Amino acid sequence: MSRNEQNATAVEETSGAAQANDLIVAPIPVLIRRLAVPASVGFFFNTMYNVVDTYWAGRFSTDALAALSLTFPVFFMLLSLGSGFSTGATALIGNALGSGDRREAARTASQGLVLSLLLSLVVMGVGYLAAPSLFRLLGATDEYLSICLEYMHVILAGSLVVLPFYMLNGVLNSQGDMRTFRDYLIFATVLNIGLDPWFMYGGFGLPAMGVRGIAVATVLVQFGGLVFLLYRARRTGLLYRSEGAHWTPDRRVLRAIFGQGLPASLNMMTVALGIFVITYFLSEFGQQTVAAYGVATRIEQIILLPTIGLNVAVLTLAAQNGGAGLFARVRTCIRKSLFYGAIITVIGSVAMFLAAEPMMRLFSKDEAVVQIGAHYLRIAAFIEYAYVIMFVNTSALQGLKKPAFALWIGLYRQLLAPASLFYLATRVWDFGLNGIWYGVFGITWTAAVVAVVYAQRVVGRLDRESVAGGVSDPAAGPIAEREGTGSP
Repeated sequence: MSRNEQNATAVEETSGAAQANDLIVAPIPVLIRRLAVPASVGFFFNTMYNVVDTYWAGRFSTDALAALSLTFPVFFMLLSLGSGFSTGATALIGNALGSGDRREAARTASQGLVLSLLLSLVVMGVGYLAAPSLFRLLGATDEYLSICLEYMHVILAGSLVVLPFYMLNGVLNSQGDMRTFRDYLIFATVLNIGLDPWFMYGGFGLPAMGVRGIAVATVLVQFGGLVFLLYRARRTGLLYRSEGAHWTPDRRVLRAIFGQGLPASLNMMTVALGIFVITYFLSEFGQQTVAAYGVATRIEQIILLPTIGLNVAVLTLAAQNGGAGLFARVRTCIRKSLFYGAIITVIGSVAMFLAAEPMMRLFSKDEAVVQIGAHYLRIAAFIEYAYVIMFVNTSALQGLKKPAFALWIGLYRQLLAPASLFYLATRVWDFGLNGIWYGVFGITWTAAVVAVVYAQRVVGRLDRESVAGGVSDPAAGPIAEREGTGSP
């Protein structure tokens, strides 16, 4: 069989699968579990991958560990671009598939990869020019600066891998494939345990590379992931020209992906701003307070980790069902995800409240750090569900091609509200450290309430517009029946 015949066969198989698209037919509770569980497992191993890097850097030298910390904001911006534009592509491809326009989905998938390569070149150029000045601004000099640049130059070169890698994951996520990324992350984490020390210390024919070896290991593992994800994405058929893929830049499609991806990327970047703002105010209370907050937020992330898969599931299901005009299913998806999120966070929050001090002692032996962090965790136990509410609703909006809200709520939650409220709490009202802790509580919950109200209004408006436009739903009866009988 010729290559063209093999490609045609693969496309026929995937086209048949697309016609039986169960993401707009199967019961929502079943779909959420099917999508969210592998996504959550994947995010767990993604966290473990970073833990491995941190562990080996700390074993190598204090300068190496500090270099990883100092370069993280720059690396995080690269990840924000990759993840943000992947989110935008997921929404557009999912909407096209949900509406039955497979050729538009293929065109978007291919143009997403084109855009990721163009962005990679821009990131590399700007990064190489700006990195030395940026690290000097952050206090790096002499040998410390040299180590930071050794690590960062490799990572910047790897942007040619990172951004297309995330875009391919968006292509897969849009079709409900969360297992490929999960499988890659499990394998990558295990592989990284061996590659980090090998590349750092050398051996078996390789010279010792020091902290540069950690970066080389990261890029090498991601290149392997790129090949694996490309193989799986090609099997869907969306990257074939016969399906509608187009490999020369298309301004219309590139503009659409950019419009969806940029707000999502900027929203992620606000996290870095938020860390800076709260650290600025916490530093007035001493180094132990800053350390306590750093440890406590890591514990929070672990508690919330099982809920992250819900965000990915909601994004995909909202995109596909919104594209199909099935907005009742979008509402059901939001409601069920919040229900599952409530169960998970109640269990985690109770554990966090009751075991705050033992959890802190796993990370620090400083009693002051333990007590400060434990006090925050007991307050944070009543905040965790607000994060779930906020993230589920913003993911639904992104899936419905309404990405701007995530950026605005991110700016409010990470920058505008903290800067003003923390200033008043500590400089004007003299509430002390509790002013910051309860400020986080108030800011997060108000953001969550706003997210719920806004998402409900947007879904309702889109539903009314769909009905007014004459969009029919021939499967509404069976779907409604399944949703009514499906267990939560």
